[in-house]
Amino acid sequence: MTLADRMAGLLVKAGALGLLAMTAIIGWQVFGRYVLQSSPSWSEQAALLLMIWYVFLASAAGVWERFHIRIELLELTFSPTSRRRLRITIHLLIAAMGLVFLVYGTALALDVREHVIPSLGISRAWAYVVIPFAGVLIALFSLGRIRVRLNEAKEPR
Repeated sequence: MTLADRMAGLLVKAGALGLLAMTAIIGWQVFGRYVLQSSPSWSEQAALLLMIWYVFLASAAGVWERFHIRIELLELTFSPTSRRRLRITIHLLIAAMGLVFLVYGTALALDVREHVIPSLGISRAWAYVVIPFAGVLIALFSLGRIRVRLNEAKEPR
């Protein structure tokens, strides 16, 4: 098992924990609203913050684990060599998108760092700091997938 495999596994587990925590928070919000007649003020923003985090972490893991949706019909019409080139090109584009997340996610987090989420009492930047982090991981995982594709070409058939 490679470092990338372990890292992606940790990201998937973190995403699953985030989903579980969000589900518990929303459950508490519903219970509070309908049973206690008093919904907690922090629950909606906390659930939204968790959702942003687990979606970005899981999407970064998806680049390495290859569990993103894709249409293989076009790929299957190509020869194996052309298919490998297409997949490398796709991963170059994904790596570039990761760098876009890094640059613009950092700018977004910096732009909102002065704003406070009133119900949580924390900086709004906490909602967005995961974007550049996920962007770096997406770029690194894409480059790792390119390396895997290039090594496939070197193996004797």
